[in-house]
Amino acid sequence: MQLLEKISSRLDKVSYSTAHCLADQVVAALIAEATLTPKPGLVDLSGRGAHTDLSWTLMCDSAQALHATFMAMAEAGMTIEDPLQLRQTIGWLGRCGETRMMECTGGVNTHRGAIWALGLLVTAAAQYLVDVSAVSVAVRAARLAQIHDCHAPTRTGNKGELACKTYQVGGARMQAYNGFPLVLQAALPQLHSSRLRGAGESAARLNGLLAVMAQLDDTCVLSRGGLPALQLVQDGAQRVLSLGGCDSKAGKVAYKNLSQTMLERCISPGGAADMLAAALFLDQLNQTGA
Repeated sequence: MQLLEKISSRLDKVSYSTAHCLADQVVAALIAEATLTPKPGLVDLSGRGAHTDLSWTLMCDSAQALHATFMAMAEAGMTIEDPLQLRQTIGWLGRCGETRMMECTGGVNTHRGAIWALGLLVTAAAQYLVDVSAVSVAVRAARLAQIHDCHAPTRTGNKGELACKTYQVGGARMQAYNGFPLVLQAALPQLHSSRLRGAGESAARLNGLLAVMAQLDDTCVLSRGGLPALQLVQDGAQRVLSLGGCDSKAGKVAYKNLSQTMLERCISPGGAADMLAAALFLDQLNQTGA
């Protein structure tokens, strides 16, 4: 409530409404990602995937609990002009959001990566509301990501951070630094092309997820199974797409086989899921505006 009270005291009604709307769209994207079914190794309406501590209800509760965090980030984007101050502010808000998430979930990491990625994107969208095209928002988000936050912990001990160090990959942080290339060049194009050829919305979103899985050095996958697991996921996702996507006859079979193998090996592409949520946010933003 403190974040909401701070926003209410600093914004006029129009700006408050805009910040609220942007946060609504982020939360909607997170819930849409969780609800998309069936996903390989991930929580969805059919089950827990490769996770024993997560559920669809918990994912949705966590997303809703983060609404105030994303709204405060949007407010910061609209009101703070100095780049360093803005970066430090949203960094602090993100850490507060992570604490809120952990309180909501009983200590389970549901959306740590999403707070980073979507926090940057919602802030960037709010910075310049006359241009919320996917490319422009991603470029502004990258500029923010590249600013050093001296208040951020140098080491967190998180699994993603450890995987980046062990396997020398960039992970979610490098995606942000580079302007979310797999969102712009993989997820969104696949989402749009799938729709154009007549795929249903669920299939289009699953194909968007597969497009990211086929290329992302997913630290969630690496944490669970190392390089062999990453190779399996990337090759499997690319095979489904090469067969016409999960909405084609051959693609459905390959998708089912990939999902079963990942489940058996307890592999979860959590990083790809965050990138899909980011794509869904930008896609909706382009359709409706802020």
